[in-house]
Amino acid sequence: MTPETDAPLPLSGRIESAMRDAMRARDEQRTQTLRMAMAAAHNVRIARRGELSDADVVDVLTKQVKQRRESIAMYRDAGHEDRAAAEEAEAAILAEFLPQQMSEAEVEALVRQAIGETGASGPGDLGRVMGRVVPQTRGRADGRTVSETVRRLLAG
Repeated sequence: MTPETDAPLPLSGRIESAMRDAMRARDEQRTQTLRMAMAAAHNVRIARRGELSDADVVDVLTKQVKQRRESIAMYRDAGHEDRAAAEEAEAAILAEFLPQQMSEAEVEALVRQAIGETGASGPGDLGRVMGRVVPQTRGRADGRTVSETVRRLLAG
């Protein structure tokens, strides 16, 4: 084996391969969802004028999942359960390519550690704590959950 074949396939390559598999299986929803994710990554690649790292692709997918979750809430509020279900299915497809999500307990432990390391003592230190925690949770925890946990622990 050559070193090139030993290297794991980049995330964008895994998404493309999964899309081709979905096309062969005639899975329209999976094909369309992965195609949209690839297009979003392609647009970011063009904007940055360079290749994307796996972390960059994770950021793109995270934004795509967040958009789906926001759409789910809006569709449910409007009484369109069928559209909400379709958005949930798309979010689940995209989530397959994201790193394992952190539990609330793991996020809280990380936040407590950051509070201890930064010497944060109140809500005014939110920025310092977030600056320490966000890079460690990127793609692995929802930003809103992290922010709420930091606020709660700094307030209490």
